[in-house]
Amino acid sequence: MQVGTAAFAAASITEGRIETRIDHEMRTINATGPQFYANAGNWLTSLWLVLVCRDQQRMDQLCQVPLDLLRASGAEGDEYVFHWVDALQTYWQERPGLPEKLTAAIEQSHPDIATIAPRDLLQLVLYPPINLFYKFFRKDHDGFNEALVKALELHKTYWNAPERAGDIAGLLALGPLAVACLAYDAGFPIEVESDYLPIRLLDGSWVGEFDT
Repeated sequence: MQVGTAAFAAASITEGRIETRIDHEMRTINATGPQFYANAGNWLTSLWLVLVCRDQQRMDQLCQVPLDLLRASGAEGDEYVFHWVDALQTYWQERPGLPEKLTAAIEQSHPDIATIAPRDLLQLVLYPPINLFYKFFRKDHDGFNEALVKALELHKTYWNAPERAGDIAGLLALGPLAVACLAYDAGFPIEVESDYLPIRLLDGSWVGEFDT
């Protein structure tokens, strides 16, 4: 989380420096301007970590990152990702147009349209958080829990494939966990229990134990 948000903060400026905490210490990082790693996929990963950590300041910072900066990374990606980022930023900043942007993300993530991401990655890992957020936005408590169960099943299917078995990246269902944290904090009853959703991360009971 700390490294990710710092990378986007540095990429957002072309001169000067930023001060940020990384690994318990305040560090000075030079401006970098757009970089290949400051792309939409890494922005989403950073956002998931920030949501789980309930770091309001870093959430504000990430949601100020322009879409043009993410495009300037040069990373190849499907167009739906930019609609998805736009929808999340719009939600957090309480700007108008969220239903239209979320609808665009859903429609553009159809596997017949989004053809750059591998189909199994798209359907099993990348799309479920969008569906969860849709249920959250609709305030559909029952639908959210049903979608969360499905998201975890899909996550398990993807990461239990022989070529990925044992990969530590699959230990947490990070995207679903992050959206579940958002829903939990909004008063949604989360009725799903899973090792992919550690309860102390979900309920935020660890927050404040150390500086982030």
